[in-house]
This record gives sequence, C-alpha cells and structure tokens, in this order.
Amino acid sequence: MSATPQGATPYYYVPAESSHPVMAAIGLFFMILGAGTWINGHEWGMYSLFFGLIWWLSILFFWFRDAARESEAGLNSRKIDLSYRWSMSWFIFSEVMFFGAFFTALWWARVHSVPALGSLSNELLWPNFQAVWPSVAAGATASPAGIVEPFKTVGPFWLPTINTALLLTSGVTLTIAHHALQVNNRARCISFMWMTVILGFVFLCVQGYEYHHLYTEYNLKLNSGVFGSTFYMLTGFHGFHVLVGMLMLFFITIRLMKGDFTDKSHFGFEGAAWYWHFVDVVWVFLYILVYWM
Repeated sequence: MSATPQGATPYYYVPAESSHPVMAAIGLFFMILGAGTWINGHEWGMYSLFFGLIWWLSILFFWFRDAARESEAGLNSRKIDLSYRWSMSWFIFSEVMFFGAFFTALWWARVHSVPALGSLSNELLWPNFQAVWPSVAAGATASPAGIVEPFKTVGPFWLPTINTALLLTSGVTLTIAHHALQVNNRARCISFMWMTVILGFVFLCVQGYEYHHLYTEYNLKLNSGVFGSTFYMLTGFHGFHVLVGMLMLFFITIRLMKGDFTDKSHFGFEGAAWYWHFVDVVWVFLYILVYWM
C-alpha cells in the first residue's frame, strides 16, 4: 500500500492491463502444435516448435522484467506479495502432483502389472514371460510381446550417488546464501549463489554423461518397456526441472549483482529457493525408488 497523507484514503497499486499472458499462450500454442506434428513425421513441426519456443521465452523475458521493475520500485503492496507467495505455493503443489503421477506409474507397474502378467491365468497368452522387475533384464528371457530388446539396469553407484551429493550440497549453499541476504551480506550471498548455480550445471552434465552411457553400453532406452519409459520420464523431467531451477537461480544472482533485493524484500529469491529445494526433495525420492529399489 502506498504512503498517503493522514486522513486520506489509502490505495493499492494495481498492475496495468498486460498482453503478456495472451502472448505467452500464443507461443505455447505453436510449441505444442509443432511438437505434435514433428513427432508424427511432419518436418514443418520442428520449425513451429522452435518458433514458439523463441516467442515464448522472449515474452517471459519482458514479462519478468516488468515484474522485477515493479518490485524494485516499491509498488508491490503486502497483498500483491502475498498473492505471489500463494501462486508459487500452488505451482509447487501442482509439480508435486505431476511427479506423484509418475511415481505411482512406477509403483503400479512393479506391484501390480508385472505380477499379473506372470500369473497362471496369463500363461497361455505370454508363455515365455517371467514376472521379474524389470522385464527383459535381471534374467528374464522375453518381454510380453517379444518386442523389447534386452537391456541392463542401472544401480546407484556411482553417477547417481555423485549427483545426489551435488544436489544436496547445492541446497546447503543456497540456504547459506539466503541467510547472508537476510543479514544484508550481499557479497557472501552472491558467492554462494554462484556455487549453487555451478553445482546445478555440473548435475546436468553428469546426468547427460549417464544417459549416453546407458544408451550406448546398457541399451537402456525410452522404449525399453515400462522400466525404460518410467526411468527416463522421471529422471528426464527431473533434469528439466533442474535446468529451469538453475536458470531461475542464475537470473536471481544477476539481479543480486545489480543491487536488486534487500534483506526485508526478496521474494523473487525466496520463490526460486522454494523451487530448488523442491527439486532436491524429488531427487531424493527418485534416487531411492528408481536407483536403489
């Protein structure tokens, strides 16, 4: 709420009408249209996808720039700040549900689908199928339809464990940076923010190397049955979230170096930190349920 003379009616800052949401939706439309057509063999879909991506990212840049300027100008009232916090909370909740769906798919395949395929009632339908997890690995002789090539599974050592250490360490460095900002130690905050960004980047490099190793030496691919599809959907989408979170922290660090945020007003920092800690927690579950079990 803006400061007003005594006795005057207080007013709240309301952002002006903006075309950013509509323009961003147009970019998403071209991205979805392009992805769908490209997957189905139409080459022009590739151009639509990349056009939509460039359009969407450009709109987000101007949109976030306007939001940052409003915040630094002191225009955001307590109500607006609260709306940002609720919005980020609901967004993270939606991401929890997103990953929950894939974790549930993994659990259902292991506990229900594979044992059902190996039951006596399916012996005539799948005579050579062995109800082990994952199928076509760990000694199984054939997939239910005979269309999945044999592959090797991946354990927790050593690349997944290294990545776990990297992400957990990044959570610590981010917390230190937050505490430094709260006591107005900007130099310390920026240093630990760069550490966090670098740790996130190294995580992505290690995961990329792991994917190459799995594809070329283990023959573990996205079409390697339900194990391959759930493995790459969970680890791949998590890797994408790490990329998004790393970019968020990168731009927050740039803003810190420009002098943005104070010890009392820094929700942009806090929102990115919430997201990064969410990514850390998801990885811990993924590390245990996918690589260990």
